[in-house]
Amino acid sequence: MEDVGVVLAGRGGSRMLRILNVRLSRVAVLSQLMRVPLPPLVTPQVLGVDDFALYGGTYGTLLVDATTRLPLTLWEGRDAEQLGRWLREHPGVEVACRDGSLTYRQGIAAGAPEAVQVSDRFHLWQGLSRRVQDIASAHRGCLPAALPTVSENDPPPIEETTENAAADTRAERHAQSLFEAVQALTRTGRSHSSVARELGLDRRTVGKYARARTWQEVIRRPPRKPSTLDPYLDYLRQRWDEGQHSATILHEELQAKGYLGHYQRVKMAVAPLRRGLPLDEPRERPPSPREAARWITTHPHRRSPHINERLPRLLDHCPELKLTHDLVGRFATMVDNHDAAPLPGWLSELANSGLAPLAGLAGALHEDRHAVAQGITTPYNSGVNEGRITDVKLQKRLMAGRAGVSLLRHRVVLIAHLRRRYADPSTVSPR
Repeated sequence: MEDVGVVLAGRGGSRMLRILNVRLSRVAVLSQLMRVPLPPLVTPQVLGVDDFALYGGTYGTLLVDATTRLPLTLWEGRDAEQLGRWLREHPGVEVACRDGSLTYRQGIAAGAPEAVQVSDRFHLWQGLSRRVQDIASAHRGCLPAALPTVSENDPPPIEETTENAAADTRAERHAQSLFEAVQALTRTGRSHSSVARELGLDRRTVGKYARARTWQEVIRRPPRKPSTLDPYLDYLRQRWDEGQHSATILHEELQAKGYLGHYQRVKMAVAPLRRGLPLDEPRERPPSPREAARWITTHPHRRSPHINERLPRLLDHCPELKLTHDLVGRFATMVDNHDAAPLPGWLSELANSGLAPLAGLAGALHEDRHAVAQGITTPYNSGVNEGRITDVKLQKRLMAGRAGVSLLRHRVVLIAHLRRRYADPSTVSPR
């Protein structure tokens, strides 16, 4: 009954026991579960500390023995005083693995000042990747440079300006009116927050319209995806020029040539030709800021030929992204070689890069430089913490998120030891 309660909690445990002809209510199962004593807590030499979402906007703290990979305890909140108190009550921690949280840094320093703090490499790389995406967002005007240049045989694109471009759809008219209103107010020197309050918009929306040069830039036209009809577009254009304007007959002719698609797709494809417009051919869109950041932070050997073709064009066009790419590559080299000697110089270049996101990151990493150096050079990391937090989320879902902290702690600790016991055949008694 205890094992069933540990694995399935109250309601699920009661249903499983009913199958085994043991009738207990969910309250009885939970009561029996809470009577099970927790294993004696042994202070680990290598401690993992991380936070997790408990419910709503409330977070909790989970402590893990990084050597045995077993959870030790968890509690509600993520304040430095509580962590420092636990460390003082359990002396002997030599290494503490954490993320870049200032709260946990202060708590470990107060409770175990002799312990070596290790800033996790994954969180360091994650923080750097966010800054790269911020830089790509600030220079989104450079992102179309990644696309291949238009060949001489292709028709030149139709350039539309604010004067000769007409807003045809309702969305376009709305975008044009907002663009004109935002531009008129920001030209007077008013802040984005002030304009947002007057127009009833989000401040980020105002910033997007203020940065745009024309209202067309804020209209997102998703490119048409490739379809099975694309190989037959030349034939459709040729037959249309020859006078065949029946979509039904064109569909039958394409079927004879091997086209397996639906008639409706052919009808939609020739619709622009009826209005005197060219065929809507698939076009490649520029990378989004998130995609550009992923291109920059991906190892060169793991980039696809598509990325290797477009990334150099983007970097040659945008000096800021090129500088970012070089700085990211240098940090990756430090992590790969486990060498933190270039770290001070790299932080100085980050601070003097002239890029606000990287300069802010340099300030945060400089304050935590000793733990960052340990994260680069030592084998310790927070991978164990992340795995256990995934387990915590699973236990919360099994109890529909209604479990209190004491019940959640009991199940998380006991189920880890239960799995360890049954994973080792020598610990299972024969029956």
